[in-house]
Amino acid sequence: MYAVQIIGQVLLVVLILLVWGWGSLAIFVAGPESVWLKYFLLASFILSLPFIFYLDITGWQKTFAIVVIIALLMTWWVPLKATNEKEWAPEVARIPYGEIDNDILVLHNVRNFKYQSRNEFVEHWETRRYNLKELQSLDIFLSYWKSSHIAHVVMSWGFDNGEHLAISIETRKDKNQTYSELKGFFKQYTLAYVAADERDLIGLRTNYRKERVYGYRINVPDQYKRYLLESYLRHMNKLIDEPEFYHALLQNCTTGISQHYKTFMPDSSWIDWRLIANGHMDKLLYDLGLIKTDIPLEELRKQSRIDLRMQKLGEEDFSDNLREGVVWE
Repeated sequence: MYAVQIIGQVLLVVLILLVWGWGSLAIFVAGPESVWLKYFLLASFILSLPFIFYLDITGWQKTFAIVVIIALLMTWWVPLKATNEKEWAPEVARIPYGEIDNDILVLHNVRNFKYQSRNEFVEHWETRRYNLKELQSLDIFLSYWKSSHIAHVVMSWGFDNGEHLAISIETRKDKNQTYSELKGFFKQYTLAYVAADERDLIGLRTNYRKERVYGYRINVPDQYKRYLLESYLRHMNKLIDEPEFYHALLQNCTTGISQHYKTFMPDSSWIDWRLIANGHMDKLLYDLGLIKTDIPLEELRKQSRIDLRMQKLGEEDFSDNLREGVVWE
């Protein structure tokens, strides 16, 4: 019994330390804009814990004091809400939305920027029409900019007439923000969907950012391709009136896809560490049989790399050129 009590006390202390660590980071990242006020609150929060244990009071009184401080922290944290009312970076300035009428998807705010460099572009937004009866293919692109364990994931739907619709789940940054992995955990970015021409969304990464990009054909029944696109559309439409925060772990470019998939496949078992370390997403898809499996994965990866080829071919006939090769058969 004594050993159980000791273990319980140790676990409680560990839990409190974790909460205090999370709370400290939350205040540091998302606290008041005033620097002196932020650091005052941060120091007060950090020092309150040893101060409570220093006080000559009972264990229950110490527990009550800790609960009160955590409650005060949550009183600030929980009401923080995402907003659409900011001066947004131009590449995420508009929210795509649309409607389906008699199998025709009319999608507004489709991005089709013309790039001169990775940071210089001519803005162009379009309204496009897609016949869902002509939906033919579903492809996934993994773009690596740093670590081989982390990638950005883009989905793309192809139609019989040769058109492709690429959609990326991203951070919606304002004009003064840059991306930070740490800030992505603490309500600093609004969730964004970017619906775009492949030459824009994929070409930006292959030809201008010079990232390593791999493309794979997803092998699922035709109705699943449409279900997934319709699920994306519902979420995009919802974000017009109900903005959400991006979360680097729970609501990102990869876990978002898994959540959409589960809307029409609730029994699917997409619970895997590779959804977090999404640079290994192709291995997960390979193991699930959702991409080409008749050759070894390493060979498939070699055939699936598109960035070097697209840098040579340029932007003309972009979607056709990137699909040349065995990977798309």
